[in-house]
Amino acid sequence: MKEQKAPLTKVQMVEVTSEDEGQRLDNFLMRFLRKVPKTLVYRIIRKGEVRVNKGRAKASDRVHEGDMVRIPPVVVPETKVVTEGEIPLGQLQRIEENILYEDNDLMVINKPAGVAVHGGGGVDWGLIEVVRQLRPLAKRLELVHRIDRDTSGCLLISKKASVLKALQQQIRDNQFEKRYLAIVSGQWPKRKHKVDLPLKKEHLPDGGWHVSVAADGKPSVSYFTLEQHLKGCDLVSVKLETGRTHQIRVHALSQGCALLGDDKYGDREFNKRYRPLGMKRLALHAQFLGFTHPVTGQWMLLEAPLWPDFEKIIAVLSENSTGRVEG
Repeated sequence: MKEQKAPLTKVQMVEVTSEDEGQRLDNFLMRFLRKVPKTLVYRIIRKGEVRVNKGRAKASDRVHEGDMVRIPPVVVPETKVVTEGEIPLGQLQRIEENILYEDNDLMVINKPAGVAVHGGGGVDWGLIEVVRQLRPLAKRLELVHRIDRDTSGCLLISKKASVLKALQQQIRDNQFEKRYLAIVSGQWPKRKHKVDLPLKKEHLPDGGWHVSVAADGKPSVSYFTLEQHLKGCDLVSVKLETGRTHQIRVHALSQGCALLGDDKYGDREFNKRYRPLGMKRLALHAQFLGFTHPVTGQWMLLEAPLWPDFEKIIAVLSENSTGRVEG
């Protein structure tokens, strides 16, 4: 592994082109600061060091063609560069084998749990770095959206700036369909289908996030459907109307049903009890992803098969199973 000083010691003045019209400022910056930890990108925005047309801006602000974006010098003492051969061959093969769909414009991958969507923050590489190594001739590979490191399932990647722009506009217009499978502790409340509670995201000193229900939070809506009673927990499907950070985890917790394997919001003893049965991570899977193909106009609905650990825990805990949970 090579280490180098980050060559980000000069102010950059970047003009927004038509290809990046309407993109969020944080996403726009990350294309120019790929080797900079995500937390540092948000920090320079909050401190006002990033300027759009000489004015302060928020991470969620949209950039427009002709805007002039000032990107400040960023000091990163040591930056690890992912070089060819550094990502384990097994990881490259695993991602290649779990591409659900691919054409000249985009690709959908069944992301494994435990793989971050991008490097940074102490992570040498993420899924996007893997894909860039697998497809070196695709020069504009970008994440269309993100899912948590501990969540498995559908992740959409664009290959062209125009495709990225169109897909992110669909997200803003609530034209994406996102459906998840989750295992929650206890029993899901009867007749509780819609959870409409505002969520507030707060920065933690370690650079992470904590999300809670708060009156001054952003509107957040999730639809939960009970799929199956399990031993000591329930299998639910979740359809998102909004896509806030940790939305499913916090909305489930608000109903007294933390997600199995949730080390951040869940119950430690509950998780410990089920870990011997093979579920050693967050029981959340992005099962379906639906969108309109920006080039063909075709409605696409992709399904990510459950990973073996998720399938196993459902089988063991199903009512017809002989598996028992000791408590």
